[in-house]
Amino acid sequence: MNPILRNVLAVLVGATVCVILNGFLLGLMMNAIPPPEGFVPNEMSTYALLEAKHFLSPFVAHAVPSVVGGCIAALIAATRKMTFAMVVGGLHLVGGILAAFMIPAPTWFVILDLTMAYLPMAWIGGRLGSRGGR
Repeated sequence: MNPILRNVLAVLVGATVCVILNGFLLGLMMNAIPPPEGFVPNEMSTYALLEAKHFLSPFVAHAVPSVVGGCIAALIAATRKMTFAMVVGGLHLVGGILAAFMIPAPTWFVILDLTMAYLPMAWIGGRLGSRGGR
């Protein structure tokens, strides 16, 4: 297969898996750790009801897909495997930034999520998928 086409496919497949896995994990984990009674997602005042365990769901739903999407991109890419893993992480980060503006959340969580769940995790996935960064 043409290397350029393969690299484009790597990003498309990695990003698609990332989005699907994000939604799946978020739904799964929010059922496992339901929000407390009285919590209303669009009302910042009710975020005081949340405990640290409630922020585990969105963090995992952002971090794990970044690892998996980055790994898949690195496995598929013909060249510059880490670059394409990081592109997938970057696309996922753009979605996270948009969500941070649309969904009210405490500042500490937004900072933690945006700095740790996307690019660092895509880098780990890229390392895994490219067998040490080759």
